[in-house]
Amino acid sequence: MHATLPRLQDTRFPALRRKRLETLQVNLGYRCNQSCLHCHVNAGPSRKEEMGRETIEAVLALLRRSGATALDLTGGAPELNPHFRHLVREAVALGTHVIDRCNLTILEEPGQEDLADFLAAHRVEVVASLPCYLEDNVDRQRGKGVFETSLRALARLNALGYGKPGSELTLSLVYNPQGPTLPPPQEKLEADYREQLASRYGIVFSRLYTLANMPIQRFGSMLISKGQFNEYMSLLHAAHRDENLEHVMCRSLLSIDWQGYAYDCDFNQMLELPLGSAGGTHISNLALDGLEGSAIAVADHCYGCTAGQGSSCGGALGD
Repeated sequence: MHATLPRLQDTRFPALRRKRLETLQVNLGYRCNQSCLHCHVNAGPSRKEEMGRETIEAVLALLRRSGATALDLTGGAPELNPHFRHLVREAVALGTHVIDRCNLTILEEPGQEDLADFLAAHRVEVVASLPCYLEDNVDRQRGKGVFETSLRALARLNALGYGKPGSELTLSLVYNPQGPTLPPPQEKLEADYREQLASRYGIVFSRLYTLANMPIQRFGSMLISKGQFNEYMSLLHAAHRDENLEHVMCRSLLSIDWQGYAYDCDFNQMLELPLGSAGGTHISNLALDGLEGSAIAVADHCYGCTAGQGSSCGGALGD
């Protein structure tokens, strides 16, 4: 049972408008083989929501007509959707760059034994959650044994060429703080990850993304239960930088939920904040000619993307 979150809204956050659409970020469902403390989706093994084949085809139709160059697949564990591989194959055939938001442990789930080979064969970029290079920290946040399983998965991806210098197979790691703090500078932390993972375990990777924890869903509930919610929101407000507004992901990304409805970003999706003024729009009815320049729905959680060095699905926004 989760604590009730305060309504996240703040009219002081600067108004934003959309740029040209570049990325479709698609949530294929909330089912996951893990239940991480920082999860802003509240995903887990007991969740039943998943995108059906008809909606998958609607995503592909939108991909064809939108001109978006990237398809970013997320969840839950997106690979657990029975239509995941069909979507990847079709998107790759269209010349789209496909990104898989992978929790690494999924590679050892029953029925996923050939997943790593499938991703490599289709040149899918793997964006893998690894919130620390220390075992205790990872297991505390994501569950006992997760670090060891993640290392095996990373070694397997490395063996296929992922993350190797000069390889076309991109392996990006994702760091997020253990608690209500901002991430450290991305460049310095990436250097630490490289040194530690290489010297301890022989693991290599392409780049590191640092993401701030969003005060919504499971992480937000944890903050409420510990009496830290207001303090964390004050931290995000105080660290806001206007220069990050130019690069926030919602300006060039369209988020699609498992039922096929559109949002400005994944966080707005979880808070049920509609796409601009077109609330409740299904992608099969989405008018693309009015998308660029339209208003983005903003609220108090948006400070999580503009605080400090900034934070997005592609990591830090600033220096």
